[in-house]
Amino acid sequence: MKLHKFNIIVLLLIAPFLLLSCEDFVEVEAPDNKLVQDVVFSSDATAKSAMIGIYNQLFLAAFSNGERSSVTLLAGLSADNFRNINTTNIVRMEFEQNQLVPDNDSNLDIWSSAYNTIYMTNAMLEGLHNSEAITPELEMQLEGEARFVRAFTYFYLVNLYGDVPLILSTNYRENQLAVRNPSADVYIQILEDLQIAMDLLPIDYINEERTQVNKFAATALLARVYLYLEDWEQAETLSSQVINETSKYELLSEVNDVFLANSKEAIWQISPIGGGGLITNTNEGSIFIIDPIFSFFAAIQLEEEFVEVFDETDRRYINWIGYNEGIDAYFAFKYKIWSSTEFPIEEYSMVLRLAEQYLIRAEARARKGDLSGGIEDLDVIRERAGIALVSESNPGIVQQELLDKIFEERRKELFAEWGHRWLDLKRTGRAEEVLGANNPLWESTDLWYPIPAEERMKNPNLSQNSGY
Repeated sequence: MKLHKFNIIVLLLIAPFLLLSCEDFVEVEAPDNKLVQDVVFSSDATAKSAMIGIYNQLFLAAFSNGERSSVTLLAGLSADNFRNINTTNIVRMEFEQNQLVPDNDSNLDIWSSAYNTIYMTNAMLEGLHNSEAITPELEMQLEGEARFVRAFTYFYLVNLYGDVPLILSTNYRENQLAVRNPSADVYIQILEDLQIAMDLLPIDYINEERTQVNKFAATALLARVYLYLEDWEQAETLSSQVINETSKYELLSEVNDVFLANSKEAIWQISPIGGGGLITNTNEGSIFIIDPIFSFFAAIQLEEEFVEVFDETDRRYINWIGYNEGIDAYFAFKYKIWSSTEFPIEEYSMVLRLAEQYLIRAEARARKGDLSGGIEDLDVIRERAGIALVSESNPGIVQQELLDKIFEERRKELFAEWGHRWLDLKRTGRAEEVLGANNPLWESTDLWYPIPAEERMKNPNLSQNSGY
């Protein structure tokens, strides 16, 4: 994996608006980081700037930026919600057809940008630990934020690749030859980071901006992690803590307000300000919206089969799905702004939101046999969507049927957000049944992305996933 010169990384951290990408940094020999650490962690102000730089980098980093090499787009293609408009784009077609090869450039972008983010969080944690200049309260907050971002990044790595190297320091000699750790060990670290983050992070948002995480962001992500680990009790308990925080969060009745900056449904968002102030629209808006005039720029459309799963009266169908008549294509329309340089910024990229917590709790309750509780949570989502309530249309629903309804609602509610459909198909064992039915090339080994060939050339200790 790429490990870049420490002082260049720190320049990125303390200059949040620099238009620099991690992929542009030159690889060098052992970083001399002592002097730079002394500067960055010499005051509360510079330490805060370093953390803001990490958040801003999430708008630039390939895996998290919502653009062409993001988890949102590529994992969406791996599932059955998206398809490519331009079938000659081999890189993206490999994701759509579940025929990835190890030298796929976008797959490398996901991996390398995620590990660059982890490297920055490790540098942040080491700097905080070695500094005596940061006030204790701020040190706790920044540690919580850095641990959260690290856990968040590892969550996607372990769910896309399976076993991955667990890098917890900036020691380049150790890291450049790191082996893949079992996914169970990675999950242990994710749990530890999030549990510590919950203890350290403040309850309130800093400056009322939902772009810096608080205690409930860590709680929400931890609820998701426990759902994936099939710890239904913990998933229910933690999602309930977020849902019950009604002074901060609410399921908005107007679906077009959900993705606005600092909406009350948002638990954590990423701001376009990370792009340096040159653009003020989200990358999701620019990649998914098919502009009526500039439709020739369009790259992605929604699968018609997916569009057909919605009732025509569903508010999400009416408001979150657009149609371009010129090229006969449906598109994700959760974000309304295709291009903007205007301030104030109207939309932030959504990462965690309250609707997911209701769906997490609905599934956890249903798995535990609490069908009435699962129906109640599912109906909160369905009522907002304006479709028939399960409690009225099918009050005697059995467990598996209820779980099927929950998975269907997850698909409809969370499409075009962070690859939820792909990860749901994988974790529930449905990928082969759903994707293999329409793909004669499907193999069970397609569940995991390949370890990038370029990384394995640099690190002979990196093993490859089966099937590649």
